[in-house]
Amino acid sequence: MIKNKKSFIVGIKGKKLNRSEITFLKKYKPWGIILFSRNINSIKQTKNLTDHIKKIFKDKNYPIMIDEEGGKVSRLTKIIDTSLFSQKLFGEMYIKDNKRFNLYFATYVKQLSYVLTLLGININTVPVLDVISKFSSKVLKDRCYSSNPKIISKLGNLCIETFNKYGIATVIKHIPGHGPSRKDSHFEVPIVNDKISKLKKIDFLPFKKKKSYLAMTAHVVYTSIDKFNTATHSKKVIKLIRNNIGFKNIIMSDDISMRALKFSLKENTIKAFTAGCNLVLHCNGNLKEMTIVAKNSPPINDFIRKKNANLNKLFI
Repeated sequence: MIKNKKSFIVGIKGKKLNRSEITFLKKYKPWGIILFSRNINSIKQTKNLTDHIKKIFKDKNYPIMIDEEGGKVSRLTKIIDTSLFSQKLFGEMYIKDNKRFNLYFATYVKQLSYVLTLLGININTVPVLDVISKFSSKVLKDRCYSSNPKIISKLGNLCIETFNKYGIATVIKHIPGHGPSRKDSHFEVPIVNDKISKLKKIDFLPFKKKKSYLAMTAHVVYTSIDKFNTATHSKKVIKLIRNNIGFKNIIMSDDISMRALKFSLKENTIKAFTAGCNLVLHCNGNLKEMTIVAKNSPPINDFIRKKNANLNKLFI
């Protein structure tokens, strides 16, 4: 197992590693890799890719994640069709027919976990715990379980526990809650002016004391907590996530290159760590950008090493 890994996660460009990416991975040693549709063509090809990554790091449990929510956010379309199985579908099924929900959800997670394990993937960036409303950005459409935070919390716990049962770690998102934002953080800065009392009662509630191994921050400004910084860049919001919401495991940023973050890539990276993020995520596979993130990411610390030990137990 390669030591001295650094506190960032990156994507890669294609369906196999090129020479520049191999050199990059060996030199900068990211904590993990995230895969997207562009990286996946078949079971054999994807397994060859993940095996190559793990061989480079001499680590059978090296963190390889995917953004496979089901519904419209699916990266496995060339292998399995999960387009029908959105979180919205499961939320509605839970209310209408609990027995049917339990059967369908358990089967869905079991089968998806089997496919992920077959591909060499061990982390899925689910569940989405945002509270949907008529004001929420369209980017969240069909991706949320419910408008009821208590139902979301319950289904979130079930999602985490079931994936963990089959050896897949989870990433709750978008902490502390993307639901009240009307804008898509991929393209602009969402600003939420709700009072903190309302946020705690509704949007922050589904995230409370979750046992997911990771949580992904929202690139959202909550003016009642921090008027100037998104959650990803806010010491105040990260402190709230730790102390009020009670999340004790690894906090990672959402994609650090998204347009909601208004600084340079270097500044965005540094500010995320300064605020209290443990890991920074960069997705697009642009090697020049990846290098900027890598050079401005610290080595993993004792906190992350301790959490890694727990992850390894799950993967085994």
